[in-house]
Amino acid sequence: MAGHTGDIGAARALLTDEEPSVRATALGALHRLGGLDRRELLDALRDRSPIVVQRACAISTTWGGAVGDPPDPAVAAAVAELLDHADDSVVETAAWACGERPPATEQVVTRLCAIGAGHPDSLCREAAIAALGALGDPGGLHAILAATGDRATVRRRAVLALAAHEGPEVDAAIERALGDRDWQVRQAAEDLRDPPVTP
Repeated sequence: MAGHTGDIGAARALLTDEEPSVRATALGALHRLGGLDRRELLDALRDRSPIVVQRACAISTTWGGAVGDPPDPAVAAAVAELLDHADDSVVETAAWACGERPPATEQVVTRLCAIGAGHPDSLCREAAIAALGALGDPGGLHAILAATGDRATVRRRAVLALAAHEGPEVDAAIERALGDRDWQVRQAAEDLRDPPVTP
């Protein structure tokens, strides 16, 4: 209610509620009202609850700007730290968030490559590969190419991520994907090779 009625004070007071879902909702309300400051966002990114941390990651993609804008350095660093979080759902959300506000540091790209290549959770691998594609950093290409041999959901994401890159190895990967056993992987490769014509 506070987020929709303009009650910044009520939203801020609930940031320290004992219930994680209340803290997460209060965080969203305060952001919606334009009242969330850097310290509050950073505190939420270090919250003890994965629910709150995930919400904070999502908010970081539009806090102080919009998707695609350069990130606030302190917020970007806090999100990057979450790539090593113990909870897979947090790692997945953090990886996605890293790709929403380029550019990323070399260390972030390296960590995303490691997640994309070897994280035990496929959703984390998929999110990391998607982030590497969104960032378009040349340092991420080797991980994207490797991911074209992962499970179908990750392969689809990897093929889409190839759109940010050029070169013979990229062309070869797209060519291989055209014969993939998964039709969505094949479709993604076809769209890259022959982009749909818009009227």
